[in-house]
Amino acid sequence: MQYAIELFFDEEMEKKLFRYAERIAEEKLSTKYLEWKTRPHITLACFNDVDEQVCVQRLKLFAEKQPILPAYIGSLGMFTDTKTIFASPIMTSAMYQMQRELHDSLRDFDTRGWGWYLPDRWVPHCGIALMKDDADESYYRACDLVLREFEKINGTFTAIGLVKISFPVEEIFVVDLKGV
Repeated sequence: MQYAIELFFDEEMEKKLFRYAERIAEEKLSTKYLEWKTRPHITLACFNDVDEQVCVQRLKLFAEKQPILPAYIGSLGMFTDTKTIFASPIMTSAMYQMQRELHDSLRDFDTRGWGWYLPDRWVPHCGIALMKDDADESYYRACDLVLREFEKINGTFTAIGLVKISFPVEEIFVVDLKGV
């Protein structure tokens, strides 16, 4: 089974980001993101397999030391090979440090094949449309829609969680960031 560690936004920011996926569905361009039943998030790490109990315990300890961080979405991007449309966070040294520390605390879990989520190769993004199986024209129209409706968003990262990468996504454990 495959797993991810995700960084979650505050509720208001999450609603604003989720609205893009809803708009794409309303325009009948794609419902894939909604079908995955995932929350807007930034993926910090992906693993091929984890001991769920061990991972949950480590995440609890990790979250105790991590402060709530400012979150600022300032641009859009695309992974054209998978037809993924995403919102890009403005990166801070605190975010990079958090991701590196997380990988250090979970270093015994298998990350093979997940190179884009490793420290120094990480491409932080918040998916808002997953259109690999949709027609090219729908993808281009969704890109245009999001581009026209995009507004910068400020908020905070407030929680971290372990999810099972399944269809739909299964949240195993979520914990609030509590450090100061």
